[in-house]
Amino acid sequence: MSTFLLEIVTPERLIYSEQADSLVVRGLEGELGILPGHVPFVTPLQIAPVTIKANGKEQRIAVAGGFVEVRKEKVVILAESAELANEIDVDRARAAKERAETRLSSNRDQYDHRRAELALQKAMNRLKVSGQ
Repeated sequence: MSTFLLEIVTPERLIYSEQADSLVVRGLEGELGILPGHVPFVTPLQIAPVTIKANGKEQRIAVAGGFVEVRKEKVVILAESAELANEIDVDRARAAKERAETRLSSNRDQYDHRRAELALQKAMNRLKVSGQ
């Protein structure tokens, strides 16, 4: 079976660099399935899990924004942040979710409201990937 090199990079480090059979990401227009030989493209990513299938196993990574670039034999995700499931601090993610929900329930200015919405999305994404 054909594969492609998948790299997931954040400003801090290289998160993932392995051959993959398939990849599912969530772009601005919805979910995108990527297989070997996919037509090249670049698109922004939403805050959502990235699902990787490789060697008969499925792995999910919490990605918070960024871009995916699909090339002929390589896919690169340039993420604002990304965490493997086993790296996620579940207690910290739960606390962030609770803080964001509290901020959203209070009457604050529009800027704080948008920041709280993003924080809530990131926390829920991290909890989803961690299995919580």
